Amino acid sequence: MRIRPPASSVRWLVVWFALLGGGSSGFGQDALDELPFDYHATRGENPLTELFARVDAGTVTLEHDPQFGILPELLAALDIPVSSQGLVYSKTSLQSARISPENPRAIFFNDDVYVGWVQGSSLLELSTTDPHLGAAFYTIRMRPGRTVLRRENNGCLACHYLPSTQDVPGHTVRSVLTRSSGHINSLTRSFVTDHTSPFEERWGGWYVTGRLGGMKHMGNAFLEGEELVPHGDNDRPDVHDAIDTSRWLSPHSDIVALMVLEHQTEFQNTLTRARFEVQRAILEQASRERSGDADASPGTLDRALDDAARRVVDCLLFVDEAALPGPIAGSSSFAEDFAARGPFSRDGRSLREFDLQTRLFRYPCSYQIYSEAFRVVEPELRERIFTRLAAVLGGRVDADKYAHLDKPTREAITQILSDTIRDYPAAAATRQ
Repeated sequence: MRIRPPASSVRWLVVWFALLGGGSSGFGQDALDELPFDYHATRGENPLTELFARVDAGTVTLEHDPQFGILPELLAALDIPVSSQGLVYSKTSLQSARISPENPRAIFFNDDVYVGWVQGSSLLELSTTDPHLGAAFYTIRMRPGRTVLRRENNGCLACHYLPSTQDVPGHTVRSVLTRSSGHINSLTRSFVTDHTSPFEERWGGWYVTGRLGGMKHMGNAFLEGEELVPHGDNDRPDVHDAIDTSRWLSPHSDIVALMVLEHQTEFQNTLTRARFEVQRAILEQASRERSGDADASPGTLDRALDDAARRVVDCLLFVDEAALPGPIAGSSSFAEDFAARGPFSRDGRSLREFDLQTRLFRYPCSYQIYSEAFRVVEPELRERIFTRLAAVLGGRVDADKYAHLDKPTREAITQILSDTIRDYPAAAATRQ
């Protein structure tokens, strides 16, 4: 079956896990080196810097494997499951010359960290959420006996500071029209995808494995002329028919992992944008008060907090999530690995439980609420997010907008949050 490339999106370009924004809405390149950003001068404090401080101190050793370098031990040290692997065959990264459908790039991730690996290369590309930077970028040259983490700024910002990441340091997933060589047709539209994206726009340039429930998408396909032609079965258990999988850590590019990745990157961008806007509003409010400005009322900050909280809550609750066309299933152990991470309510429920029948999660409130990125949110914003979240889950706000959350689901999410987040019940109780 031949598929004409979709033309119904207004989304714009970004890279497979692109990580920064442009300057169209007040967060320009110059602003990155001003407060509250000061991006280049601010030291990273994140899971990667913590791990490599232990490596430098000699308390952690990352053994070098002849085939995979330090990749297996790095993933283990960062608690990143191999089952999270996604395979990208489009030439859309720093190492594009090495990437092709026969040699796809592998991307691994957990809640906070992303690792990009290319077979035959000594260069590992890493990124992570950072409480001060939004997203921070690093590289490692894998050499036996010497492992050095290097922070990358300008080279990565060229692709990772775009409007598609909401004009802040962030991450995205890109879907592109790809030829059998791995080259993309740059004259046609590409798509930055998240949990709201039509499936017809997703995963161009990616391998996709699993049972897809009749879903039509852009993965596992190549441009022939102006048409995108699928190769192989839509439901495929692995990618043995496309590559020599013995050269990768896993033979999978699991659809469930890809869908989680799309949601996660969008939420992290939304949260970073919200934090940066609130930080800037706090600084501007303090500046006006110091100068004796008669108009230094808290109204501007209050509006910034409300607007930021609304956007974060909408993303947390999967507003406008694309409905699955039919039941799906992953091809690897990713769903089980992911769900086992918890945390769990007193009756054993978790925000990590998958639905995979009509939507991604059984309880559509993002597990990212437990992430380090969310933990360090400014107290004023955290309280405002929890207040808004409690109001929505209590059925007191915009019932039409949150109609995808029926009463039993809202009650279940409330119970899970109350059991797993210490300060959530207090925030919820303030608006009862």
